[in-house]
Formats: sequence, structure tokens, C-alpha cells
Amino acid sequence: MRNSPSKHGSAGGHSRTFTDTIWSPFVKSGLGISPNRSYALVSLLILLIVGAFISTRLLLDTTVLLEKKAATTTTTKTQNQTITPKYPRPTTVITQSPKPEFTLHCSANETTASCPSNKYPTTTSFEDDDTNHPPTATCPDYFRWIHDDLRPWSRTGITREALERAKKTATFRLAIVGGKIYVEKFQDAFQTRDVFTIWGFLQLLRKYPGKIPDLELMFDCVDWPVVRASEFAGANAPSPPPLFRYCGNEETLDIVFPDWSFWGWAEVNIKPWESLLKELREGNERTKWINREPYAYWKGNPMVAETRQDLMKCNVSEEHEWNARLYAQDWIKESKEGYKQSDLASQCHHRYKIYIEGSAWSVSEKYILACDSVTLLVKPHYYDFFTRGLLPAHHYWPVREHDKCRSIKFAVDWGNSHIQKAQDIGKAASDFIQQDLKMDYVYDYMYHLLTEYSKLLQFKPEIPRNAVEICSETMACLRSGNERKFMTESLVKQPADSGPCAMPPPYDPATYYEVVKRKQSTNMRILQWEMKYWSKQNQTGS
Repeated sequence: MRNSPSKHGSAGGHSRTFTDTIWSPFVKSGLGISPNRSYALVSLLILLIVGAFISTRLLLDTTVLLEKKAATTTTTKTQNQTITPKYPRPTTVITQSPKPEFTLHCSANETTASCPSNKYPTTTSFEDDDTNHPPTATCPDYFRWIHDDLRPWSRTGITREALERAKKTATFRLAIVGGKIYVEKFQDAFQTRDVFTIWGFLQLLRKYPGKIPDLELMFDCVDWPVVRASEFAGANAPSPPPLFRYCGNEETLDIVFPDWSFWGWAEVNIKPWESLLKELREGNERTKWINREPYAYWKGNPMVAETRQDLMKCNVSEEHEWNARLYAQDWIKESKEGYKQSDLASQCHHRYKIYIEGSAWSVSEKYILACDSVTLLVKPHYYDFFTRGLLPAHHYWPVREHDKCRSIKFAVDWGNSHIQKAQDIGKAASDFIQQDLKMDYVYDYMYHLLTEYSKLLQFKPEIPRNAVEICSETMACLRSGNERKFMTESLVKQPADSGPCAMPPPYDPATYYEVVKRKQSTNMRILQWEMKYWSKQNQTGS
């Protein structure tokens, strides 16, 4: 510093001696000024002017002020009436430039589209072992099922021959080679399932550029799984074909992957998940659980499965009050009316919401769980990538498949009689969806699944002969309507600052058994409550 404390102290002593010298003639003379002291008076005036000039310069020196403030802190605290001049030191504000965003590069002539070169970063700002950019958190527990889904190939690996056998029912083959995506299409998918699934792969590569290893996979966009475990059991059985799809069950070995609707379902106007998740959270805040209709709500297409048609029998009627309010969804009518009655964020107005499968698993499950309502889960036969992390009586309330009406009525009566416990179940489910199923974790699940899958490949991935390179521009620029809108909205505009969440280890046998046992015992306990409830109802004639 320009003036050290020691120098400042000596300057203060010198100032006090200087003042005594100035005032001594007046004190001694009693303010009388004799002619023989005129020289002293002139000298005094000169010294006053010089002193004033020096003092002013010192006051304007911010370094002196700061040092003086530091040296007199104690005095200032005890003398509140002291006013310290404020001349702040000019500070340099260091502002970090905003991270650049990379939007779509669509040409003016949108009859053709090509992949732009050198427009998007090919690497991230972190390394896999970078201590400055560690994983943001440990992944949610449902990531453990990645190990289980890939276990059929843990000993043999995945051969080229096994992969080719998956082509039988696949919708497309997808290859990642050198950080680029190539797609070979085999057959059309229902609506735009394949389009938005491939779009999801592209966004993953934009989020983690240079981090997704080379691989080849087969993807089936049909609902129900087809790789039967029984056909590949035994010592001499061939390894199963690795086939990706949206759901699985206990009898099959299909590899479960996030569904297309996370990037939007254009045909029914369901927005990309990141936007919709925010709207669902805001919808929950508009109507608190205690102020909602005390019934079970469901709205969907009952024609896709017998179990849904059976559910419709539980609707309120003149003969029965099963505590259910059920509505058939007419998507053709909705599309003509602008989807005014199908806004998912505006359907959180009942205390209970029913989830029931269609021809297989249904994408509606995540929307229902996000509502703060108690999810009444009709016994499922399928699972998607995250639902294996849900627990009965904690995230949802189980409903019997073959006695739906009575089971629903009991669940609603129980919840309305146990207000706090019912609210806790609804809140636990919505917290799970908001926190553990946010879009970052969807991408991280894809990242870890594909990374572990690539380690099993026993061949070098290649660009398929009939494949076409796909990028965000070739997919989005030529589209219109909801397809273009949802792609633009779900576009990843910049690479991630940090790595994905830390992958949890697989379940050991004891932990796996504990999870299964907990689910079974909870379901059994609720069934016993229900049987006791209906026994009492029959006795009283209610």
C-alpha cells in the first residue's frame, strides 16, 4: 500500500505539532496582534492556505481514507455522530460473457436441409476425470436398473450376429460414429414416434458432445416388448437380440429407453417435457390438494384395451357411487377444437387420479404422477425406464385389476379419511417427477445406458450402408406446425458445463430382495385393509 499504518501514525503526530505551532501566537497574545508580529500573521495565512491544499489532496486520496477507516474503526463505532467522507475507490466490475447458444441453422430455402459444418462444439468443457467439473449428483436410484437390463449380455457381449437378429421387428437402426448420427429406417412408426425418438438422440449428442461412444443399435417403436426371456434360457441357448423400446415386462428382455413424448407429442399437442413439467408445477399451485374434488379422475381412450373398457364401468351412475369420475377422450374432436379440453396442466383438479395401461404401458403415467394427486395405480404389467423406482403407499396407491370399482372406492374413502397421509403420497410422487425425472436426468439415463451398452459390443460400429446422416437441421428445418415448434422448443442449445450424474452400482441380491419384499408386503397390507373395509360395509349394508 502507498501509506502503511506506521507512516500514517507518524503523519498524525506531525499534524498535531504543526497545529500547536500555528495557534501558539494567538494563545500567547490573547488574540491581540501587535505590529511587530505582522510577519508572523502573514506567515500564518500562508501556512493555512498550504495546509488546506494538502488536506484536500489527502481527502481525495481513497487509499488514505481506507487506511484511516481501518485505523479508526474502534473510534467510529463508539462515536456514532462521526461522519466519514465517502469517496469509494473506483472498482472494476468483471462480468463473464454469457455462454454462447447454438440455435438451428435453417436456410432461407427450406425445401432442402443439410448438416452445417463447424457450427456446434464437438467437445465439452469437462473431462471424465475432471475434478473441477465433478458429477452434479448421484443418479436417482432407478438408474440401477440399467445394469439389470443389460445383464443378459454381461458374459457373452453383443455380437454383430445378435444385433442383426434384432432387425426382425425394429423400426430403425441407429449408429453413432465419430460423434455423428446415422439412421437406417426399416418401417414406418405410428405417428411421429420414430422422429422424436431420433430427435432425442440428437439432443443427447448436443448436450454431451464428444462423450457418447461409437455404437450401433436397433430400435422398435411399437408399444409391447417382444424379446421373450424363455426363448433364450438354458446353457445352449443363443444370446438374445438387443432391441431398444419404450417399455418392458417380467417375461421379456427388451432394453428400456425414454419414450418420444419427452421431446413432444405433436399429434395430440403435448409439449416437450421440460416445458410441461413447469406448467404442471404451476397447475399444482393453483389448486391445493385439500380444495380439489374428492374423487378419482381419469380421462383417456378406453377403446385401446379391454381393461380400460372395464374401468368405465366404475363411473358414477344412478345405481352406484364408486367415487370415480371417468371421461372418454376423443382425440379427433379435440384436434378440431384446438385441444382446449386436453391441457394436462389443467387436469390436476381432483384429489385422486387413475393410471391404467392401454395396449401396453402408457406415456400418461408421468403426467398423472406429477399432479400432487394420489395416483391410483391399476395393477400394471409393464414398466418404463423410471417406474421401477416407485414404491406403493409412498408414491402411489395400488388398485386391483380384476375388482377395480371396489378397489377405487376403498382407496378414495381411505384417503378422504386420512387427509395428511393421502397428501403425503401425492406430494412424494410429484416430488419424484419434478426432481428425479427432470430433463437433465432423462439425458443422463440415456448417457449411462448407451455408454454401458457400447462396452458390450464385440464389433467395431460402422456407418450402415443404407443409412443417412441425421442432424438437428435436417430433422427440424423442413418441418412445420407442432413438429417444428416442439423441436425448436426442445433443442439443446449449448453443451453441459459438467458431467452427468454419478452412476449408482447394481443391486446386490440382498438389496434387490429387500426392495421386492417391501413392495409385496405393502401391497398385501393394503389388500387386507380393503378386504376388512368391504367386510364391514357388507355387515352394515352400506
